[in-house]
Amino acid sequence: MYIRITVVISMSGGIRADLTIKESFQMPLTLTLTEGVLPKGSEKIAFARLSESMLKWHGLTGNKVMTPNVVGSIHVLDKNSTFSGSQEAPVVFIEWKVPSFAFASRDIQTGYIEEATSLIHEMSGGKQAKAHIWVNVVHAVDGAWGIGGAALTNAQLTEAIAKG
Repeated sequence: MYIRITVVISMSGGIRADLTIKESFQMPLTLTLTEGVLPKGSEKIAFARLSESMLKWHGLTGNKVMTPNVVGSIHVLDKNSTFSGSQEAPVVFIEWKVPSFAFASRDIQTGYIEEATSLIHEMSGGKQAKAHIWVNVVHAVDGAWGIGGAALTNAQLTEAIAKG
């Protein structure tokens, strides 16, 4: 559980404050890639598109609980810091950390991985070999999804998503 306080100040000088108490959880995406794989500055676009694709494949596009809780980070590494086959190589790693019920269907797994790989390949202008784009999903143990000090079960997470 967490408390979110939103304060909005309008151009006309009015102030509105909303206090929302909401159950929440996050699905982190870590996008790691070699410098130069994507045009500089387009990493944020790739992150957003990968996130939107994940929501789409799970039937959660626009879900009010999930959409704001797809979080993560982008790591752009020097060309001499990424490897494949023990040799320096341009690489892309797309890693999700999710509850065990996410990416559980084979259709979602194959569909998302194909789409995510194609997305990065296309955004690289076709230069990044699909063979050097890896997608990995790490599942949390049921009951070990911790947010704000609370250990949430899959049932609690599923219930929160259904409400969204």
